Amino acid sequence: MTNVWACVPVKEFTGAKQRLASLLRPRQREILAETMLEDVLSALAGATRIAGIMINTVDARAAALAKRYGARVVSEGARDGHTGAVNGMARVLAADGDAAMLTVPGDIPRVTAREIDAVAASRRDAPSFTIVPAHDELGSNAVICAPPFAVPLRFGDDSYFPHLMAARHHGIEPTVLRLPGIGLDIDHPVDLLAFLRAKPRQPSHTLRLLEGFGL
Repeated sequence: MTNVWACVPVKEFTGAKQRLASLLRPRQREILAETMLEDVLSALAGATRIAGIMINTVDARAAALAKRYGARVVSEGARDGHTGAVNGMARVLAADGDAAMLTVPGDIPRVTAREIDAVAASRRDAPSFTIVPAHDELGSNAVICAPPFAVPLRFGDDSYFPHLMAARHHGIEPTVLRLPGIGLDIDHPVDLLAFLRAKPRQPSHTLRLLEGFGL
């Protein structure tokens, strides 16, 4: 057990994953977002090197799901986009005196507890910064900030290299890990197809759902 808290920003499920509209109907996308979150929560709950799980959301179903996995639910900045929600959780942790924040998105259903533990174990003495890029090295799919505001965070479609630069600007040499489960977020049709084709086959709630959709 460490004082690294895993923090997940979760948008409202209604209207989720609109970039997948060419493959999935609105209700299917909504169910997919909820199902992927469950896979992420399951991995976090199985990790042994984090102190706890925090979810930032105003979605009642997401909050109920998070509580089933023992997560703390907050809403600080939940409607301010991904970056605003992460910063809201950083404020909560900083106020509580917790030393490190690990943030991951809710759409990485191939993540495993082993990968979460590997990221947590990579944390160096504060101030430090660890990052796991998306498979295309554009997005930032996992970040550890110790302390929570060690590096200013700004998430988006092209945040990985800007985050490296921000860390170095603040005198911190980032630790970079490349992990296939964390790296594969499902946001675009090509990501969903990559998930379905990924080897080795890894049973998950999300895989069963998508196969049930006939994909």
